[in-house]
Amino acid sequence: MKKLLAYSVIALFLSACSDYAKIVKGSDYSQKFVTANELYDQKDFDKAIVLYEQIYQHAPKSGEGELSYYRMAQSYYEIEDYYMAQYYYSSYMQRFPYSDKSEEVLFMIAMCSVKNSPEHTLDQTETELAISNVQQFVDRFPGSYLVDSCNLIIDQLRFKLELKEFETVALYDRTENYKAAVAAGELFMEHYSRSRFLEEVHYIVVKNSYLMTINSVETKKNERSEQTIERFRNFAIRYPSSRYLKELEAYIALIDKKQ
Repeated sequence: MKKLLAYSVIALFLSACSDYAKIVKGSDYSQKFVTANELYDQKDFDKAIVLYEQIYQHAPKSGEGELSYYRMAQSYYEIEDYYMAQYYYSSYMQRFPYSDKSEEVLFMIAMCSVKNSPEHTLDQTETELAISNVQQFVDRFPGSYLVDSCNLIIDQLRFKLELKEFETVALYDRTENYKAAVAAGELFMEHYSRSRFLEEVHYIVVKNSYLMTINSVETKKNERSEQTIERFRNFAIRYPSSRYLKELEAYIALIDKKQ
């Protein structure tokens, strides 16, 4: 009985494959559309894409053609091919500019970018594109119920950029690249004035400014000493209770002693 059941399942599978192949090769576009929708509902997206492509090419300006193009984009999104999904969503906006799906499709374009955003340790070009695309949606549909979600997503993406920049500053600090640590740290403070990492970055800037000073040639020590003292003053004003304050005060005392 088990063997019979297995053979029956295989026979049904082969029959279904044969029927699908016939529909793909055939010229009955009504049947293609019905089958594509059935496959789509069954989440057999790879097969549905093949038929939807044929339907769209056959009648691109028809209602079936428009729905087929939209569902190709949806299908690629479902199988997590976000680059192809984004291509089809973007093309849908161009081909059907007056569609009642415009709001949804523009949101999905943004979501594809978000999905393509890599880990914070990698190049963040895709993340910057994602922020731009999500913001574009917010600007175009400011009254959408999705705006709050979009703003949360933008904050999450920006934090990814912030974290990458912070780790760059920390890396320069760990590798004793004093000049780069100061430059990257000051740039970070300029770009992320409300960051949770701000105190630590400011500390790294002052510390590395001191280390750069004591390792400088004599002709640059006075200028760099003044810069370090000024950076320390700004830190002390902003963080009077900081756990880093005593360490930095010791550095400044050594600078004052040598002047």
